[in-house]
Amino acid sequence: LYKNSFKNPYSLTVFWQINFASSGISFFKVQKAAREMGKKAFKKRLEEIKMSEYDAGRYNSFVQSVSKQIASLKQLAAGLEAKQGDRVWLKNQTDGELDDAKLVEGLTGERNVYKRRGMPEEKGLNMAQPKHLTLLVDVSGSMYRFNGLDQRLQRELELMAMVMEGLQGSESRVRYDIIGHSGENPHISFVNRDLPPDNEKKRLDVLEEMHAHSQFCWSGDHTVDALSQAVKHAASVKADDRIVIAFSDANLKRYFINPKKIGSLMTKDPSVSVFIIFIGSLGDEAEQLKRVLPAGKSFVTMDTKEMPTILQQIFTSTMIQ
Repeated sequence: LYKNSFKNPYSLTVFWQINFASSGISFFKVQKAAREMGKKAFKKRLEEIKMSEYDAGRYNSFVQSVSKQIASLKQLAAGLEAKQGDRVWLKNQTDGELDDAKLVEGLTGERNVYKRRGMPEEKGLNMAQPKHLTLLVDVSGSMYRFNGLDQRLQRELELMAMVMEGLQGSESRVRYDIIGHSGENPHISFVNRDLPPDNEKKRLDVLEEMHAHSQFCWSGDHTVDALSQAVKHAASVKADDRIVIAFSDANLKRYFINPKKIGSLMTKDPSVSVFIIFIGSLGDEAEQLKRVLPAGKSFVTMDTKEMPTILQQIFTSTMIQ
């Protein structure tokens, strides 16, 4: 109850009810006025971002279903550290090789005149560049076609809402692209890392565009080309770490795609960490693919609630490589 009052400045808690009662002011009149103020502020916000109440309700349906996961992702983003880098010369040591720059200090009895190779002790405190995350989303026709079976497209849209909401305000630590692929196109740009959607209307537009493409695109599969292009794109970006996460409904067998080819792309460029998350499956196809792909690089989940944990595993594994 108190937590919600911070989210909505026009809400009134039990605490205020008690104070109004003691002051002789009608709580219900004030509550009604507060609700009216809240409605006006809400409408003003919608006007500012050119969003209808209907659209706001639709977007909130996505966000509310993953509200806890959004909070978890915000915490995860805030705690991200720099990727463990190469060994460097650690100076001002009491043992190791004599540091030529400390010869004079050594003659005067200074003890910290040595240097040795090692890892920086305070890695992660300052990232020279933010991490770069490429989210390669499956917007093929099968995502829409089988959505009634297991809600795969709905869950993917919820995941993207979670990412867009959860990473807002963390641009100094992590930036992201959302790129789609389908039977028509291996590269469909939904979000550019330099222009992340900064309000609810823009984020809803992204979700609607993803849904529409999946609904009306031609059948086919460009998973291999899409992953290849995504890896090349990520490798070209200056970043503390480069991560590509591909989402798939595991519908590869139908198009005679050899999973080993996917596996080779996942390990082709050592500067890019590639993972694949299967969010749909006919039978046990996703589990079969997971067994073939590089160990620790693929996940199978039919539950959006598991995503923050999976993302944490991904970020942690890339930091220690």
